[in-house]
Amino acid sequence: MTRDEIFAYLQGKDDAGLFAGARAVRREIFGDEIYLRGIVEFTSFCRCRCNYCGLRATNDEVFRYRLTEAEILDAVDELAALGLPTVVLQGGEDPHYDGAFIGRIVRSIKARHAIAVTLSLGERGAEAFSHWRECGADRYLLKMETLNEDLYGTYRPGCDFHQRLAGVRSLQCLGYEAGSGIITGLPGMTLETLADDILAVTDLSLDMISAGPFVPHPQTPFGTENPGDPQIALRTMAILRLLNPHANIPATSALETVREEGRKQGIDAGANVLMFSVTPASVRKNYAIYPGKNQETRTASHTVQKARELIRSMGLSPSSSLGGSKVLEKRAG
Repeated sequence: MTRDEIFAYLQGKDDAGLFAGARAVRREIFGDEIYLRGIVEFTSFCRCRCNYCGLRATNDEVFRYRLTEAEILDAVDELAALGLPTVVLQGGEDPHYDGAFIGRIVRSIKARHAIAVTLSLGERGAEAFSHWRECGADRYLLKMETLNEDLYGTYRPGCDFHQRLAGVRSLQCLGYEAGSGIITGLPGMTLETLADDILAVTDLSLDMISAGPFVPHPQTPFGTENPGDPQIALRTMAILRLLNPHANIPATSALETVREEGRKQGIDAGANVLMFSVTPASVRKNYAIYPGKNQETRTASHTVQKARELIRSMGLSPSSSLGGSKVLEKRAG
């Protein structure tokens, strides 16, 4: 697909054809399976000052929390009991948890459960990445938000674009199933830059790719900006599916936040992954990276049950498999 073709689709050239094509490609690669993941957001502290994120270090209004080792493992036990085959350990970039602590958590999970472990902890350096891989971590998500270096600097002040990109490549070299992603509709992003982002993220040959709409947080410098158009996020997901047929692509929680039945529409646009927070209810709503995040007050069991019902209602199958990388399978084959 050329840049001009991508741009035309982002403008709405043929949504029905685009989404139908994305669904057909997903079915060809993944059959009827939709993979399920559970997220444990174990810290809301962050050293970064990202202009779009409610957890930014200078936000004094957000409630900060850190889970203990026992609390993290209890949440993972609940996840496993619900039949979710993957845990995503996620948090702000919080140096309070050193490499040894995270490594011990990963080893404990692997000893207790036959599940995959994904980490999403930001930039922690090659030594930590390597140690966690040795401890048994399977996957790592390090989002770029944009592959445009100039825009990256306005979104993530004080952070190094090339260092983060090198981190993604380091994860691939270490044998992780590596993931990254973009936020559509961020301030200053045009459809032209989004088309370039789609091509650039495709060039990375990632195992996982996420794309969700920008949701402004009132306690950030971008708090008064317009939200991202969810339809453009859906188009982005569908284009990414066509360009990256074997990648795991989630229907993000941001979609559900900005549009009713957003996750259902994400699946209709070619997504093959659903993720749910199993963070303890006492702190879940405080992982407030954007308004509306984690506002579900019912139990994780109820959320997972409703998700499985949604998937079945679409004629698809909620998968109990680990949902490993088809990209790596194809490369090995």
